[in-house]
Amino acid sequence: MSKLAIEEIIVVEGKDDTRRIQEVVDADTIETIGSAINDEILAQIEHAQETRGVIIFTDPDFSGEKIRKTIMEVVPQAKHAFLPRKQAQSKRKRASLGVEHASDEAILEALGKVVTPITTTDVPEISRQKLLDLGLIAGAQAKERREKLGDELRIGYTNGKQLTKRLAMFRITEEELIAAMKIVEENK
Repeated sequence: MSKLAIEEIIVVEGKDDTRRIQEVVDADTIETIGSAINDEILAQIEHAQETRGVIIFTDPDFSGEKIRKTIMEVVPQAKHAFLPRKQAQSKRKRASLGVEHASDEAILEALGKVVTPITTTDVPEISRQKLLDLGLIAGAQAKERREKLGDELRIGYTNGKQLTKRLAMFRITEEELIAAMKIVEENK
């Protein structure tokens, strides 16, 4: 059986991620060398976007989000693949999170649900009050609720400050947010 071929170049953090991705799909990668991403690597990513397109597929942790944000400043139209944190956990090292730990199915699902941010802002911003009402900022379970919401909407984990920006970037309406939160609530 032949592997799924990916047109875009997938941006990952390191060699282990490249190896794991290439075990599952036929794809070229650019490695950021973790958070040591530099201007030369950013120029490669920018060129890759111009020629074939780019999918950012970083680890679902602080470092991965920081790398994603750095790339988005240079290539705002890049596509994004997100892995839920629970699908990126190492079976051996409890604290280790990464693309390299994901199952074939999780990688295929993430790449099958790639999202492209829109840089225009014609979707009304969701108010801070609505996010408070939904228990997504402030409160005991806010972090856990944001993590589950990020998995449901395939927008990755965000902290409270990033949430509004990420919802706007992926053009998620208040109605879509409320529907996703209903699903999160049902799957407690």
